[in-house]
Amino acid sequence: MTVDARPQKRPLSAIVLAAGQGTRMRSTTPKPLHRLCGRPMILHVLDALAELPMDKVVVVVGHHANEVTKTIQAEAPKAMRLEFVEQLEARGTGDAVAVGLTGFDEAIAGDLDEGDVVVLPGDTPLVRAATLARLVSEHRARDAAATILTAKLDDPFGYSRVLRSKDGRVSRIRDDSECSSDERDVDEVASQIYCFRHGVLAPALRRLSPDNPLGEYFLTDSIEVLHTAGYTVATAVVGDPMEAAGVNDRSQLAAAEGELRSRINDRWMRRGVTMCDPEATYVEVNVILGTDVTLLPGVVLEGHTSIGDGAVIGPSCHLIDCEVGERARITHTVAERACIGEGAAVGPFSCLEPGTRLARGERVGAFFGASPPAGG
Repeated sequence: MTVDARPQKRPLSAIVLAAGQGTRMRSTTPKPLHRLCGRPMILHVLDALAELPMDKVVVVVGHHANEVTKTIQAEAPKAMRLEFVEQLEARGTGDAVAVGLTGFDEAIAGDLDEGDVVVLPGDTPLVRAATLARLVSEHRARDAAATILTAKLDDPFGYSRVLRSKDGRVSRIRDDSECSSDERDVDEVASQIYCFRHGVLAPALRRLSPDNPLGEYFLTDSIEVLHTAGYTVATAVVGDPMEAAGVNDRSQLAAAEGELRSRINDRWMRRGVTMCDPEATYVEVNVILGTDVTLLPGVVLEGHTSIGDGAVIGPSCHLIDCEVGERARITHTVAERACIGEGAAVGPFSCLEPGTRLARGERVGAFFGASPPAGG
């Protein structure tokens, strides 16, 4: 289902920044490819964008560009029109967006000049499609040159502040370390998620300067450039600040995993699945659950596992890419790529090898006999 971001006829595109090395992850895996609930982090971002009426999405890659590109191509939403461009040298977010703009060929760019472009990092997997749609809608309602997704925090320490001129207009984004004591009292903080009028973005980026200790071009500086040029810069305040949170290290990765898992569990429970202890139940994003399924504590469902109506799983089950029939009962079991028939009973203390197939009503486990070999 496409989330409304009216007016529909006004072109909408996106640039996703995924070129960073992510050194704080301390991993050989490129940061955008770290998995959350069974899906690479950047794919959660693309899934949210896929629910908006996007004409094109450009992904800016850099570190391990080929690996990131191939993974995204294999798993991205099928209907999404994707283009990949490489930032050969890490010169900051402003430069990355400028590189991203090269992903729109001249014919398309001309059509998009009167449209809008959402710019966001590939490490913000918690942002919802509805939030991005509201960002675009408020941007258009204000006829803004740029709109920043912001959050109001009781304790904004460490975050960049949204500063305004005396007339209340957004004038700049300032890093916490550079704020005066009065500016640190500002509770509105800037995320790294924006919506720009496509036609003004490139000229604003050309006005950026690398006059900073890192010698980089910062996208945040484009806000001051646009304000100085007399353009309107707006904000859209997100209700849940977690949505705008980036993932930069393993601790933040775990926090994002917990939030996404909570969303997945809540969605399934609202669809008629019983979870006796949601905090001890792990369901990945591609898992399919039928109605009246019961998941007991200690259940881990991974990959493309599907559970039929009325099945009872758990406690202490780990199923990977398994197909479970209606009204099956599985307890204290590990299984991978197994097909368990309708009404079958498995466990306790069973291990089903890849390729195992259990017939309708078949019983396997410590109480019924040894686990079958692969292929049944």
